[in-house]
Amino acid sequence: MTKAATSHISNLEDHLGYHLRSVSNAVSHSFARKLAATEVTVAEWVILREMFGQDNQTSPSAIADLTGLTRGAVSKLIERLLQKGLVERTGSDADRRCQWISLTDSARKLVPQLAQLADDNDDYFFGVLTSNEQQQLKQLLDKLRVHHQLLTRPVD
Repeated sequence: MTKAATSHISNLEDHLGYHLRSVSNAVSHSFARKLAATEVTVAEWVILREMFGQDNQTSPSAIADLTGLTRGAVSKLIERLLQKGLVERTGSDADRRCQWISLTDSARKLVPQLAQLADDNDDYFFGVLTSNEQQQLKQLLDKLRVHHQLLTRPVD
């Protein structure tokens, strides 16, 4: 390819997505490393955090609706959380196909600690911005998220 043919090709750094991905990767990887010490993955954290805000019990389908994850993905995550003793599963007396999931006491104690890790991670990465700049960034990202109908919770 000649120099003239390549002169119109934009550089990586010219793209907002490149910069957004760079920051997003760093924030996500840092948080995942912090969570690793607790033996909880980011995806499990999302499920636990969503359940923490719910009543005592919820269904796997309600978790799928809240997170935008498939029911199969939620089922696998619930199995892992069951093995870790962070959720309990009970069946419905009225409908044998229905099951209810609830957080264990240990999960209810753990979620605020995990939330603090998330807060600390945000403070580390975004603390350089003023509170006004943080609010502006959030508004801009929310505008893009709503416009593009990005409804699922990021778990990776």
